[in-house]
Amino acid sequence: MKRSRVAMSLFVLLAVTASTSGLASARVLLVGSYKGVHGRYATVNAALSAARTGDWILIGPGDYKDAAVHVPAGAKTDDRAGAQILITKDGIHIRGMDRNAVIVDGTAPGSPACNRSTSGQVFGPKGNATGRSGILIYRARNVSVENLTLCNFLTGSKGGGNQIWWDGGAGTGTQTDMGTWYGSWLSATSSYFAGQDRPAGSYGIYSSNTKTGSGWFTHDYASNMNDSDYYVGACPSCNVTLDHVHAQYSVLGYSGTDSGGNITIRNSEFDRNQDGFDTNSQNNNDAPPPQNGACPNGAQNPDPPPNTQQTHTCWVVTNNSFHDNNNANVPSSGSASNGPPGTGMSLSGGRNDIVTNNRFANNGAWGILVVPYPDLGPPPPVAHCQGGVMNGLFGPDTCYFDVYGNEIANNTFVHNGFFGNPSNGDIGEISGQNDPGNCYHGNTNTGGALTSDPADIQTTHGQCGVANSGNDLGSTLTAQVLCATQLLGPCATTPTTSYPRFTSAPMPKMARQATMPNPCTGVPANAFCAARRPARTVAPKFVG
Repeated sequence: MKRSRVAMSLFVLLAVTASTSGLASARVLLVGSYKGVHGRYATVNAALSAARTGDWILIGPGDYKDAAVHVPAGAKTDDRAGAQILITKDGIHIRGMDRNAVIVDGTAPGSPACNRSTSGQVFGPKGNATGRSGILIYRARNVSVENLTLCNFLTGSKGGGNQIWWDGGAGTGTQTDMGTWYGSWLSATSSYFAGQDRPAGSYGIYSSNTKTGSGWFTHDYASNMNDSDYYVGACPSCNVTLDHVHAQYSVLGYSGTDSGGNITIRNSEFDRNQDGFDTNSQNNNDAPPPQNGACPNGAQNPDPPPNTQQTHTCWVVTNNSFHDNNNANVPSSGSASNGPPGTGMSLSGGRNDIVTNNRFANNGAWGILVVPYPDLGPPPPVAHCQGGVMNGLFGPDTCYFDVYGNEIANNTFVHNGFFGNPSNGDIGEISGQNDPGNCYHGNTNTGGALTSDPADIQTTHGQCGVANSGNDLGSTLTAQVLCATQLLGPCATTPTTSYPRFTSAPMPKMARQATMPNPCTGVPANAFCAARRPARTVAPKFVG
């Protein structure tokens, strides 16, 4: 008998808590105040300094600002920028008592919460624009962070810009077993954008360089990022699940560079982004490429999705909604800004992925776009074009990743391709002759006939595991993709090359999000949770 999703989520929560905490010995450290009860600690960092493996940190409502920057030892690439809150201890559980009222805030002390003004931003330590992240979990096992909001942690010369990040070793080309970890009931947003290649929120909810274990992002919301709301990267077998998440108002709702093996994205919504969802192979610091959804070590998927043909694929996107991703007026920077506007999902140089039982609606260019990825380089020392081909087609350092072995099945399409440019429609594919090629079956358009380029793709590419090819690099579709992305330079707007272009980024204010129904679930006895019942408590002295 299958458990309900709610029961399964509770089961995972309790199992993780029991395995990592040892409830009998775990302590609960209280930050701020909640329902008249005052905790011992004024800041999260003060509580974290006192915490031991297995401890809980509960945070009362408040706007928690701290201009300090904590940098992990041995940091490379983006984590050199450090973070407001750095977690390097195993088994720490951080939970806010109210998702909307507990704010880990990157703006300056004394300014309004998630302040929009330039004067209210913290660009780095002592005014240096080196950037920083919000919460950085650096190579620590079994860490959970839940039920709070993060905002306005900005990029700079050393990186940063990640609102919350489970980091197994960015830029190293290696992965860390992070145990069983989860980020649930989280909100991540930014209100500040000064222009391309300037400080901005870059990633909302992020994991990289993970392996083994099990990572969970559930009941989360992210918006207004200049790269992506959610990111999973640099992991040949990531072991990450996204479930009931929502992504809006960013260049990419989801980005997954060089991430493969066991990944599941389900029951989620991606809308009002430039490109709703992109997974790709890239020859960069998220080594090793390519993005490959094949099950590790040639294994079979023990729970393959219904009505699919591939049995050895463990990267599955199912039961999601990708709609209205036509928004070029979002913050953007770097290669992410090349996400094709008007696209529900793009698979760029990805291999052996399954996309099934999703809904693609109201995406003006393509519902789903399956294309190669030419990484224009030059690459960093950690990247060696694994799975790609070095060629000079798009420049001397180009690492070219073709796209193959993907199964697009049982999805519903409606009202895609309404920009009306040649090749726009429900499905588009560019690829070389590959064995196996990409396959398509069981997809329907509820408003009429399914549209695709190549035409009748479910007739010509209906069988998985066989050789086939899509459009070539000289095709009309290729010209349209290059125009939409402007990968090689600006593309003029004409009656047959009409795509949304950036004019401004309004940075919509995040709506209130559903908070965790009972933030005391699974937590050892403590005064905050006792405060849910009438009780007299003595307020201890603040520390930190």
